[in-house]
Amino acid sequence: MRLEDLCVYREDGVIDARRMRVIDANAMALGVTSLQLMEAAGISLAFRVRIRNPDKIVILAGKGNNGGDGLVAARHLEHDGDCSVWYYNHPSLSPECRHNLDALSGSAVTIHPFTSVSDLLSLKEEIMRADCIIDALIGTGGRGEIREPIRTCVEYANSSHGFIVSADIPTPGMRTDLILSFHRPKVAGAAVAPIGIPIEAECCTGPGELTLIPKKKNSDHKGAGGKVLVIGGGPYQGAPWLTGLAAMRAGADLVTVASPSLLPCPDLIHVPLPGTHITNEHTDILLSLCRKADVVICGNGLGTRSHEVISAIAPYCSRAVFDADALRRPVPVAGEMTLYTPHAGEFSRAFASPDSPVIPDDPIQRAREVKTAVSRFSREEDVILLKGPIDVIASKEQIRWNRTGTPAMTTGGTGDILAGVCGALLCHCTPFEAACIGSYATGIAGEISAERYGQGLIASDLLKPIAEVLFKRDRDERRQR
Repeated sequence: MRLEDLCVYREDGVIDARRMRVIDANAMALGVTSLQLMEAAGISLAFRVRIRNPDKIVILAGKGNNGGDGLVAARHLEHDGDCSVWYYNHPSLSPECRHNLDALSGSAVTIHPFTSVSDLLSLKEEIMRADCIIDALIGTGGRGEIREPIRTCVEYANSSHGFIVSADIPTPGMRTDLILSFHRPKVAGAAVAPIGIPIEAECCTGPGELTLIPKKKNSDHKGAGGKVLVIGGGPYQGAPWLTGLAAMRAGADLVTVASPSLLPCPDLIHVPLPGTHITNEHTDILLSLCRKADVVICGNGLGTRSHEVISAIAPYCSRAVFDADALRRPVPVAGEMTLYTPHAGEFSRAFASPDSPVIPDDPIQRAREVKTAVSRFSREEDVILLKGPIDVIASKEQIRWNRTGTPAMTTGGTGDILAGVCGALLCHCTPFEAACIGSYATGIAGEISAERYGQGLIASDLLKPIAEVLFKRDRDERRQR
């Protein structure tokens, strides 16, 4: 089993634009710059054009990084016949695109900036003479219908007889003879060019996962960030409260804790359950609460006497995270999608086959065990996040590893924190995305806390750093406006 094989999404290897942005960001965090990726992409484009031995080449470049790929290709094609570039000279030209435009200025390539349809009057005649056209107008970041002047570029290219090579994905409406995708295909049938992205950028979590977190809108109201219900406590009073606070720090707007344990906290809503532990007499009130919640988190501090109740209410939870004492057989399953967050002992208890009850330490072997477990799931959406020195996140189709964290996080309660973070993220993300983002961010928060407290770290130390890790990108973007 190779790492690459574990990370493929579909049989044809196609991935979507969101996932590719994650991989790009992870690669950059590993030291591969965006300019290096662009250079490799442009060289690959130039090679595909050069083998056709064209006399006349026209490159259509947009304002984003897809356009930058085309500009790099132009620089490498300056001696391969008559080569000209038409680029969209927009105020929001990406920095990488601008960099390669400047680098192209000293070459023999003819450069035509355009800002409107009137600037394209001579393009039609030129493009009709082209043997080969590179479509680098709009890449994976494009949304909606194309507008002028890009629409006219597409019309002119479509009316020509030249061989059209589209960079990464075709511009909407563009006829294309060859789609050259970078790293992995973005559409079925595309040729693929490697551009030097390390396999770790795809198979391990990284800061790119944070790009998947949806941003709040100015029009959002209370509750738009998600309503989370935590069911737990009884034998262990602190666990559900740590989980609830973590969910709030991870962006949930309203968090309710249904528990026999009272631990007053003004940020959380407590629904007291009579008695010392959760029993069948609480089922009706729990069902009512579950129906109102976007996500339910069960098991934290629950003890061993309440599993029958959790199994009964699970189908009435739309989305759920099952952790700690909820991880017993029969394994509860939420109504729509489920995320399980066991450590090795809990995984053995809930998911391991009798033939292999002991979970190996090797991350690849652990991945095989988790993959075997999720293969028995009836739904593709359900996910297991196996916690450990290296976390394993797996669905029926995907596997990822998370390497963030520190030995100082072996202290009690850090697993409850992770469950809360994942629960908040699950309000807006898929279980797989929530697990990847949650495990990465919680591990980084642990590393930040350990720098200050060392082995004296306690679970609540992670709460503020989690918010800082998850939402730093959003804060930075707001400051730049």
